[in-house]
Amino acid sequence: MWRQPTCDARDILLQLKNMVKLIHTLADHGDDVNCCAFSSSLLATCSLDKTIRLYSLSDFTELAHSPLKFHTYAVHCCCFSPSGHILASCSTDGTTVLWNTQNGQTLAVMVQPSGSPVRVCRFSPDSTCLVSGAADGTVILWNAQSYKLHRCGSVEDGSLVACAFSPDGNLFVTGSSCGDLTVWDDKMRCLHSEKAHDLGMTCCDFSSQPVSDGEQGLQCFRLASCGQDCQTKIWVVSFSHILGFKLKYKSALSGHSAPVLTCAFSYNGQMLVSGSVDKSVIVYDINTENILHTLTQHTRYVTTCAFAPNILLLATGSMDKTVNIWQFDPETLGQARSTEGQLKQFTEDWSEDDVSAWLCAQDLKDLVGVFKMNNIDGRELLNLTKESLADDLKIDGYSYEKEAMENWISKKKRTSPMTNLVLSSAVLTPNRTLKMAINRWLETHQK
Repeated sequence: MWRQPTCDARDILLQLKNMVKLIHTLADHGDDVNCCAFSSSLLATCSLDKTIRLYSLSDFTELAHSPLKFHTYAVHCCCFSPSGHILASCSTDGTTVLWNTQNGQTLAVMVQPSGSPVRVCRFSPDSTCLVSGAADGTVILWNAQSYKLHRCGSVEDGSLVACAFSPDGNLFVTGSSCGDLTVWDDKMRCLHSEKAHDLGMTCCDFSSQPVSDGEQGLQCFRLASCGQDCQTKIWVVSFSHILGFKLKYKSALSGHSAPVLTCAFSYNGQMLVSGSVDKSVIVYDINTENILHTLTQHTRYVTTCAFAPNILLLATGSMDKTVNIWQFDPETLGQARSTEGQLKQFTEDWSEDDVSAWLCAQDLKDLVGVFKMNNIDGRELLNLTKESLADDLKIDGYSYEKEAMENWISKKKRTSPMTNLVLSSAVLTPNRTLKMAINRWLETHQK
């Protein structure tokens, strides 16, 4: 019988649970929440409902001059200037608008030269420039003081959907719907471009904290990117006028079962959060790359997440029209980091029967026989990979039409149509990730 966690294990689970708590939910938007952003005193949110809303961080009340209204179509992105005095927003209407956050007045309306829908906007760290990226692949560098076009460029394929400046302001990166990650310097010269995510990128973010990469005098920063391939990737980026530019792939974070739509670093660079089509928000310890917490309160796709500057406050927005505000407990966070290895140890101690009971609890009882036949205990469970599932356990892993596969099995065929390997089980498992992706496409194209 599956053993109940010991007192020590329950204590660890309780620490992880108490590490972050939901302190407020905002439900003022009338449609999907597309983006949220923090300044030192305000929270901004924007939506398909064409509005931007502003809230005070002191008590999360909406400001008197909110909502901000100008855009004639969906607002895709919003961001504060480093000082917090100016807010930028961009929309399907082809404009990027600058707002005075103190009174809500419009400061400037910058029209994308092509008139294409603008998907993303970001201020440079020194507030002198603003980048806007559009659906036709054009990227504009605006002078944030004169509100005039400074420089322009474009990517070869796809819409621009993601953008982030390095903390030193020497470069910025853009991500496209074709999956390309492109690096630009402050003079709008393309330094590098590569396919980062199959099926398309969705978001990217720089950590504000530099890291060492083994080369003396070279300042490096972590970059996170995520995409429709269900992955969140970590990169190390460095740039100097003497040594030039380097982009190094580091690792991929696991946890989500569907496309990852958003990612963001905490202000101290110690955590990374991501949100997904699977409706979950995952908080990672960036140093160990372990999962610290999984938040599952949203009822539809999580489209945006943002950490506040200087405090451990997190906002997550969703297609369920809400924004959740989460507070981290620094003391509990430190305890969770120190004991997360212990929690892994408890899983390592599971017997084969414990693993079987866990599979049943996860509604995967059809796999119990396969796991028992291969003597999968807790230690083996932790080491399973996609390759070992396919090669050693003979779990097919491909997706087929249900009717076609049922017809295949009804003809007494017991091999995979793709690999020709013998199937250990004739039980069909629904591909929920593919179903959610199809539903997402239908919702997008039927509006």
